[in-house]
Amino acid sequence: MEPYSNENRSSSPAQQGSGYDAVASIETNVACGFTMVAVGDLIVTRPLTKYQGEDFAAVVKILQNADAAFGNMETNIFDIRSFKGSPQAEYGGAYHVSLPELGPDLKAMGFNILARANNHAFDWGLEGMCETSHALDQNGIVHAGAGKNLAQAGAPRFLETPRGRVALVSFASSFTPLSRAADPAGEAPGRAGVNPLRLAKTTVVLPKMLESLRRIRNALPGFKPSREDPNRVVLSGVTYKSGEIASYSYEADKRDLANILRNVRQGKQFADFCIVTNHGHQPGNWYQEPPDYEQSLAHRLIDTGADAYVGHGPHQLRGIEIYKGRPIFYSLGNFIIDDLRTPVGADMFAAYGKDPRIDTDAEVTADEMTTGYETDPGFSDPVFYESIVAVSRFEQNRLAELRLYPIELDRSKRLANRGVPRRAPAPQARGILERLQKLSKPFGTQIAIVDDVGVIIVRANSPQ
Repeated sequence: MEPYSNENRSSSPAQQGSGYDAVASIETNVACGFTMVAVGDLIVTRPLTKYQGEDFAAVVKILQNADAAFGNMETNIFDIRSFKGSPQAEYGGAYHVSLPELGPDLKAMGFNILARANNHAFDWGLEGMCETSHALDQNGIVHAGAGKNLAQAGAPRFLETPRGRVALVSFASSFTPLSRAADPAGEAPGRAGVNPLRLAKTTVVLPKMLESLRRIRNALPGFKPSREDPNRVVLSGVTYKSGEIASYSYEADKRDLANILRNVRQGKQFADFCIVTNHGHQPGNWYQEPPDYEQSLAHRLIDTGADAYVGHGPHQLRGIEIYKGRPIFYSLGNFIIDDLRTPVGADMFAAYGKDPRIDTDAEVTADEMTTGYETDPGFSDPVFYESIVAVSRFEQNRLAELRLYPIELDRSKRLANRGVPRRAPAPQARGILERLQKLSKPFGTQIAIVDDVGVIIVRANSPQ
């Protein structure tokens, strides 16, 4: 490993002087050979490194060889026998909980930097969040995105590596309403939770549909006519607007966005490399394309100082873009869904029509994973069990190569054994990569397939 020192840094004349150069402050500034490994969601309930075989070890080795090994931590860590909290009435669709042994096991896998802002961070309330933070801190794993107030949840956190200091800013565009962190205001104390990016959702319908909705709205009791946008209707709390194709549209909250951009700027000012990560399910786990707001957001974050944008949440792969020589992963799918969760909480039993006096936690989990709940398809589709491990290598302070290792999570196995990643066999690996090629094509990204591994070469002055 090349040692990290001031000689490895790129420096402009402005950086060498005493003044502050805003342009230089957003440049990548790592030693040659710096690698970031990024994976998607970690839904894991038990230690795995001691009990899995060579197939899992081959995947783990990729993480262990990275300078920064990143994933989205989508579970809580505590011992239910001594836990002082309780399952929350609002939860992220399932109560994710893991044994305390997961902390050292994540470290053994090679993970050293994790996102915490997601819809499961508050499944077990403040107590669950704090226990999880303690477990990660004890094992020297840097984590960001959840805290005792908004300032703590949104703040960049830092990982020291031999090739440069890495900042992480984690936020969520999908979260339970009561898990949104807030700062103190006057005498009112702050509120613990996750770093949020609130989105205003609009349903786009054809003009004739909009007129039908307008007539329905006008006929309902309590409606009071007023001056309004002719291309927009609000009905039962849902905003509709006219468009050429039925779809969903999102607009980011300006205050949340300003807070995130400030933290990204600060993260890069105090680090050599900045990872920014967004947990969002929009418009749903069934959708393979990023929502309409996300590309412009990712570009703006990179313009502010992010060196990599990592999306996760929809539990399946979405496309990859290279913007100004930096990687954008719109979703990396699942890395582990070893979801032997117990206990699942009374609310989940009720949601799936189960009786805790008769049915087991595993039977509730199986229903949730195969049938989903409301508009969530669950994990019945094989697409949720196929993903990649993305390795970004930087040379001369620029992205030189992306290697994409296809993985599969053994969907065919029984519940107690499935969900653990292994390198996908040749025919399946090619299928995963060909799907990723199609998903990435709209962004102008060309992915070569070499020995069943996806390769993106980013040359100097390349259009990518």
